[in-house]
Amino acid sequence: MPPSIDLVALAIAIAAPIALMTLAWAFTRASRRRQEFTSPVDRQTYETLHTASRAARHLQKGLTAEGAPKVAKHLRTLLGTQALALCGSTSTLAWDGTGTHHRDQVWRLASEVLTSGHTVVLGAKEVACGDPTCPIRTAILVPVISDERVVAALAAYGPAASPGLVRATEEVAGWVSTQVELADLGPQRSRVVEAELRALRAQISPHFIYNSLAAIASFVRTDPDRARDLLLEFADFTRYAFRRGGTFTTLAEELGNIEHYLALEQARFGDRLQVSLLVAPEVLSIAVPYLAIQPLVENAVHHGLESKEGVGHVSITASDLGSEAEIVVEDDGIGSDPDVVRAVLAGVQSGDSVGLGNVDARLRQAYGDDHGLVVETAPGAGTRVTFRVPKFAPDIQPSSS
Repeated sequence: MPPSIDLVALAIAIAAPIALMTLAWAFTRASRRRQEFTSPVDRQTYETLHTASRAARHLQKGLTAEGAPKVAKHLRTLLGTQALALCGSTSTLAWDGTGTHHRDQVWRLASEVLTSGHTVVLGAKEVACGDPTCPIRTAILVPVISDERVVAALAAYGPAASPGLVRATEEVAGWVSTQVELADLGPQRSRVVEAELRALRAQISPHFIYNSLAAIASFVRTDPDRARDLLLEFADFTRYAFRRGGTFTTLAEELGNIEHYLALEQARFGDRLQVSLLVAPEVLSIAVPYLAIQPLVENAVHHGLESKEGVGHVSITASDLGSEAEIVVEDDGIGSDPDVVRAVLAGVQSGDSVGLGNVDARLRQAYGDDHGLVVETAPGAGTRVTFRVPKFAPDIQPSSS
């Protein structure tokens, strides 16, 4: 049964204000956006950068079969062509735009570019089909190069191939090449960091194990219970330090391992080593790079206090700063030359600081360059090492030991 006139009228009465409100909101939004740009050039610059940004998201893992169709859509918008294709080394990854019947011939046409690494411009004789309404008459094929290898080809299709369009296509392909290279560097950098972590474990082994065992041996006859307790501390420390698993842990686990380490060091230094620990409970569960704090504490003990006369103090602080946690390791030892520390952090020299450059590199890899180590030191003035980590990092999950 059709709705009554009264019901229709009621529906119109309800819908009309909603429609007017929607139109008013859309008009206000559009007006505000127009006011953001003072000229057509500003608007065009914004739209170009915005499109490039959207394309970059789909290139984070390189030029993949999954991401290529999404990338092609944005690249075609940048160039303003009727169609655009992306070819990998063995097949066509994506076609976007009109004339999809041309897709089957793209990879064959791109083979010369994939082999030579040079731009190729093709005319109607090589490209045009039998359909008089099809706008595809020319193709500009440009190589995408990563690490001096041609990894793909970008093809722009349209009715004509002007010198300006050729140059624009080459620039876009160059931008894609840069994004692909950045994507390739990610796993390589991760492998380097993993190798550095293995090197740090190897560094802990000779540096610490001998002194710990010697300290335990000194108590075997005079205080067997103390020797047994220290042996358990040593076992727990080495189990954590040489564990297999992820590259992140919780702050609580990292601090627990430091307690094992300091128990062994206090057995060796006695009353000469004083330790204070101040930790905000709410940051105990945050994720930190595995073995990120222990090397800083070890550096404070060995290079800050070992050569100092009298009592030395090491303090470890973990504070809640809202969206971040701040970790500070400070000692009142002999200090260091700031220029030497700077060179160690820059990777120019290894220095004698245990793991300082290693920890700094892994923090930057995990959270960005704003989260590296901050070292304050001077000869005779002690050392203060600080770093901050996000309390919530969705892509980083601690693994249990």
